[in-house]
Amino acid sequence: MNTYNTQLQPMALASDDDPWRYGWRYVQRHGAPAGAELERVPLTLEDVLHPEVGDFIVHSDRHETDRMYLTQVLRAHIEPNGQAIVLSDVRIAWDHAELRAHGPDVMVIPGLSTRQDWSTFAVAEEGERPALIIEITSPETRNNDLTIKVVHYALVGVAQYVIVDDIGRGRTKPRRPRLIGYTLVGDRYTTQACDEHGRLWLAVAQLWIGVRDDHVVCYDEQGNEIGDYLAVVQAADAAEARAVTAEARVAYEAQARTEAEARAQEAEARAQAATQARDAAEAQLQVLQAELRRLRGEE
Repeated sequence: MNTYNTQLQPMALASDDDPWRYGWRYVQRHGAPAGAELERVPLTLEDVLHPEVGDFIVHSDRHETDRMYLTQVLRAHIEPNGQAIVLSDVRIAWDHAELRAHGPDVMVIPGLSTRQDWSTFAVAEEGERPALIIEITSPETRNNDLTIKVVHYALVGVAQYVIVDDIGRGRTKPRRPRLIGYTLVGDRYTTQACDEHGRLWLAVAQLWIGVRDDHVVCYDEQGNEIGDYLAVVQAADAAEARAVTAEARVAYEAQARTEAEARAQEAEARAQAATQARDAAEAQLQVLQAELRRLRGEE
């Protein structure tokens, strides 16, 4: 039974052959005046390991497809019972003095029933931590997931860590994912063996995760596949598109409502002004009529 030591190890430096291959962030140039244009700078491998809010990290299309599939399946299976939430591509700040924030691909957090609009999930503030983290490797950042995060996630008490590792080793080569699993025993990870079908049991989700061809697949307790792979991913895309459309519609309706209220206020102001002018004219007319009667000796 293999275990991993949780002692922090130094980071390897990124190669300089393509400075943008990890991604980029926008920063204020040193010494630049307030309001000056931001400068785009390339990310390092350590930046990818410990991202900041707003970083753009490069991922392959297949990486994103697997991430969307796992996120949608886990959310559909876990969140309706209100016992846990599933977050995807959200930065997490730990309650460990020696460890900076990470940006897991997928994490399941028990003890919470409602997702909020987190860009960073702060463990100390929320009082909960992930029981499961799933990382999907990319060729350029693979060492972060396979080595460093094994140490880091054990340090912060993540009960299960699963890696979907692409051993095709390159964006131009056929994708060949494999599963690597770890479960926490004490303060160290122990290797989790796959079953006879090459699947890993996700305890907090009560699901199996496996690999078929070049992508991941989830199964229920009886081994039945959950959803058609492409259908789930397409549903995720459609849901995202609906969310964008709904957000645009809400913004449009809010703008239209604001403009209508402004027009109504303007019309009310004009009506009040007209009423005041009419009242003033009537008062002036009464004064003139009274003066005319006086001149005629009628009063």
